[in-house]
Amino acid sequence: MRFQCKASGDFLQIYAKPNDLTCSRLGLIVAKKVERRAVWRNRAKRLLRETFRRNQQNEKSRKMDWVIRLRRPITKHDSLRLITEAKLLMLQLQKCLD
Repeated sequence: MRFQCKASGDFLQIYAKPNDLTCSRLGLIVAKKVERRAVWRNRAKRLLRETFRRNQQNEKSRKMDWVIRLRRPITKHDSLRLITEAKLLMLQLQKCLD
């Protein structure tokens, strides 16, 4: 992945790059190797999509391409930590690309 900036946390690795479009794009990587059960993979994707959607209120994040990769399995209790980490890493990457 030839993205300009990346940030890593306990659960996620996020890549970001500005684009020339009017909207941003999101790519999710939740590998079967990391999360075996399809139910949990889909849950992680839903949580990340919703976090991404809520983050789009910022004008700078609207013109960027994002790729989010899950690094380790999550449990039901880790959902809030996953959302918080995604928000912090996305904010960190927005500052990186300014």
